[in-house]
Amino acid sequence: MHRINKIAGYFTDYLVFWVVSAVAAAYFFPKIFIPLKPFIDLFFACTMFGIGALLSVKDFEPIFKKPRLVLLGMLAQFAIMPLAAFIIVRLLDLPPALAFGLILAAAVPDAMAAGVMSYIAEADVAFSVALTTGTTLVSPVLTPGLTYLFAREYIPIQFLPMMQSILIMVILPLFLGLIVRHYFHRQVEKIRPVFPAFSTIFIAFICGLVVALNRQSLLYITGIVFVSVVLLNFSGLALGYGAGKLFGFDIKQRRTLAIGVGMQNAGLGAVLAIKYASAQAAIPNAIFATWCIISAAILASVWNRMSRSADPGI
Repeated sequence: MHRINKIAGYFTDYLVFWVVSAVAAAYFFPKIFIPLKPFIDLFFACTMFGIGALLSVKDFEPIFKKPRLVLLGMLAQFAIMPLAAFIIVRLLDLPPALAFGLILAAAVPDAMAAGVMSYIAEADVAFSVALTTGTTLVSPVLTPGLTYLFAREYIPIQFLPMMQSILIMVILPLFLGLIVRHYFHRQVEKIRPVFPAFSTIFIAFICGLVVALNRQSLLYITGIVFVSVVLLNFSGLALGYGAGKLFGFDIKQRRTLAIGVGMQNAGLGAVLAIKYASAQAAIPNAIFATWCIISAAILASVWNRMSRSADPGI
């Protein structure tokens, strides 16, 4: 069992490597990934189940103990990212499918990996988990709602079907994971590293599938999409930190909010884009899923060194 947990830990620790490897494999051998398309909803549901199995009832306590903190963080998350995406789409004049994809990437909740990055940055991990949990719970309404608000001129938005999909793919498996953790706590603890490893594998598969479905067009559009993704991610990190300062958060909370706002659950965005628009619309999400982890890891390492040298930071 120890060996299995150790192997699972390697999968989780090297998320970027597995995503990049899946993307590379999908580009050169797309026929391996394309048959997986009918199972993409299931893949993401399994990802959320794995995340739910890592949570406990205690992880929800900060939402009720410090509601102002969490609510302001959620406000920053859902105000900054969709608006920033809309401005970037206009500035770069992105084609409709890519515009929809970028706005959708901005309208999904923040990623669970934000908690890991907050830990590395010596930020407020409990706040990060509460923020991600809060944004995830309200995502069935806010994600399709914000997508409709900012992207309806590019692609017709199916609000209710999208809401239903998020409930089925995100909320239901998340709570199933919580239930399994609650009733089988001892058994789950023995294989705890396996759950994030499975989530890592499924996210890598989703990103690989997006590349496989868009292999022919990637050479022509990757550059402009990458620029838009970097701009969106940088906007989230910078404005998230600024919002924390505006709200009077302490430095650890500001760092946590910056990471939370800058990191998106782009795997969910990719699944929704394929389901409700086109494979091309999923490209910004696939690129964001990889890039936001790289940028957050770099920023977290810098903040970690600053903390160790007793520098209070910016």
